Amino acid sequence: MAIRPPYPPQPGAPAGPPAPRHPHWWQRRWVRYGAPITLLALSGLVILALVREQTGTEGFLVGLGLAVFPVPLLVAAFRWLDRVEPGPWRTLVFCFAWGACAAALIAIVANSFATRWIATATADPSSADTLGATVIAPVVEESAKAAAVLLVFLFRRRDFTGIVDGVVVAGVTATGFAFTENILYLGTAFGTDRLTGDHGLASVTAATFFVRVVMSPFAHPLFTVLTGIGFGVAALSGDHQRVRRVLVPAAGLLLAMGMHSVWNSSSDFGEFGFIAVYAAFMVPAFALLTWLVVWTRQRELRTVHTELPAYTAAGWLGTAEPYVLGSMRARRLAREYAGRQWGKGAARSVAEYEAYATSLAFLRHRGRRGRAGGDFVVRERELLHELWRRRDIARPSLAYAAGATAPLPVPPPWPAHGWGYAAPPARPFSPPVPYPAYNPYRS
Repeated sequence: MAIRPPYPPQPGAPAGPPAPRHPHWWQRRWVRYGAPITLLALSGLVILALVREQTGTEGFLVGLGLAVFPVPLLVAAFRWLDRVEPGPWRTLVFCFAWGACAAALIAIVANSFATRWIATATADPSSADTLGATVIAPVVEESAKAAAVLLVFLFRRRDFTGIVDGVVVAGVTATGFAFTENILYLGTAFGTDRLTGDHGLASVTAATFFVRVVMSPFAHPLFTVLTGIGFGVAALSGDHQRVRRVLVPAAGLLLAMGMHSVWNSSSDFGEFGFIAVYAAFMVPAFALLTWLVVWTRQRELRTVHTELPAYTAAGWLGTAEPYVLGSMRARRLAREYAGRQWGKGAARSVAEYEAYATSLAFLRHRGRRGRAGGDFVVRERELLHELWRRRDIARPSLAYAAGATAPLPVPPPWPAHGWGYAAPPARPFSPPVPYPAYNPYRS
């Protein structure tokens, strides 16, 4: 028996998305997108000039070429984690650009100013550099990266629904930051090698590349992911849990600063300090966080499998769809089948159907736990409308995937002949069909 959420159900069948309201000037599309694009573009130009000034043109190009190596791998890893309910690419692009441009600019300016001020106040440049690396830099850099997570949490709330979203947003932001920082370090190392005449594996550039790109490309993402987890927990909290929604992200940020500080101070622990911190601290932390994120991802799939049968009983989804949408392999088979039968556009429609159904499951899950916002009914109606628009393509594809992966045969949506399924209709689209009776709370 399904548990009825602590809010009234929608009284009637949805007739489509709600009518758009006239937004204020600051809510208009060109303002919402134009302002951050302009800010990031200006930050990018300034950071480009600063890095080029410190490394020289040739050093900048060498650093750029070497620093780009880990970026595709890290972004692909975070995108893989986000495949259950993938967020829009524009959010990831914003996060990467913020880390590479705005956060890097804030860090360079603030770190340089603070270190110079401490050196002038104490008349001890060496201790100022140590203090700057172990105290100032972690606070400034993690705060600058956390700003992107906060912005997405506040202004893209529908795309930020749990821990995995926090990890992805924070990780991509930190990847952008590490990209710019690696350009600076590798370009500076290349300039040092040109002055000393060192080349090959014994050069400073090779050593810097090995430490920063080969051994620890995940360092900055690992730190900032702690902040992302804090915001992810806040996203799972109800509106009445205001203290938790503030304290948990703050605790995550403090943990990120602390881990960053320990990592930066590894060179002060003796000749093998870096290896000791790497083996005893970074690797276990990385393994633990990886396990947590993968476990959370599997839990999200179980949520999809558990919550969607209510909509199947009401006629919104096919019988086999909760099973298929709770399996990443079955989802992939559905997309591939649609692509083979009707082209890339159909595969994209199935992918969108899967994403909307997942969002619907998460929305209902939050509602059953009393954590849904005041727009629950409106958001549920929007998601159901989007699913209904894509049903003619998605349902045959999902039924095929169910038949290919389910332990028991699942009846196809069209008559079967012989030992296999008959080919679906050549034209998958049908005339508009009325919405089913709206009752997602039947058992």
